[in-house]
Amino acid sequence: MHRRLSLVLAACLVVALSGCQPENGPGGPSPKPSPTAKPRPGFPASMAALGDSITAGVGACFALLPCPRVSWATGDRGGVNSHYLRILAANPAIKGNQQNFAEAGSVAADLPAQARLAVQAKVAYVPVLIGANDACTRRIDEMTSAADFRRSVDAALLILKAGLPGARILLVSIPDVYRVWQVAHTNSNARLVWGLGICQALLANPTSTAAADVQRRQQFRDRVDQYDAQLAAACRAYGSRCRYDGGAAHRFVFGLGDLSDLDFFHPNLSGQNQLAAATYPGTFTW
Repeated sequence: MHRRLSLVLAACLVVALSGCQPENGPGGPSPKPSPTAKPRPGFPASMAALGDSITAGVGACFALLPCPRVSWATGDRGGVNSHYLRILAANPAIKGNQQNFAEAGSVAADLPAQARLAVQAKVAYVPVLIGANDACTRRIDEMTSAADFRRSVDAALLILKAGLPGARILLVSIPDVYRVWQVAHTNSNARLVWGLGICQALLANPTSTAAADVQRRQQFRDRVDQYDAQLAAACRAYGSRCRYDGGAAHRFVFGLGDLSDLDFFHPNLSGQNQLAAATYPGTFTW
């Protein structure tokens, strides 16, 4: 979601609160590493997440504002079983060594700047989720082309490879944003919020069955598939230190209960947990 829209929706729909979910939220208590645990081989001791509002945790707390503490990637409280906490259980050395450089509204063209921050932080693991905003434009003809998307991803990966040659990179597929429309377009509250300007390339005229609207939604869906194909190809080109999630995030069949009830677009705490589970690599042997 674009930064301006996030602020508008936040002002219209919520009173911003400083806290997020309680420590033992719907996802259950966060796992704690054993004080006597020994690091398991291969698990990184530092990480930095790159991406957009999904990774920044927008909408996963009480407001349409960033809440990285419950991010699928770097969250450390609030009931999310993030990549960071899963690694922490295996390697206590990562404790406190997680950073989140994702920003609401970011598109692939913003990724190189985030990659430079990861290089400066000298981290060992970099999960990346980008692309939803490249498709979620005001008009269907304003979507980022697949070629331009790939150029931006390649530029970011080049920066990471040069600055962090030993780091493991995880490229996460774009969640099936089309499914947001599928599961929520019959909800009157969702339609009301979407009318404020959320992802109009997909969500404009949400109940229309006119041929032009059906075609527009399919074009949107196809472009996201093209982006995912480029992410997979870019990771292969990077080499052995990059892993693509194999489309795991995109295949996850989320429901209305996994979307924030503030905008019916961003993942809520349940959605963040589902995303963490779907994309966690389990081992770090690559």
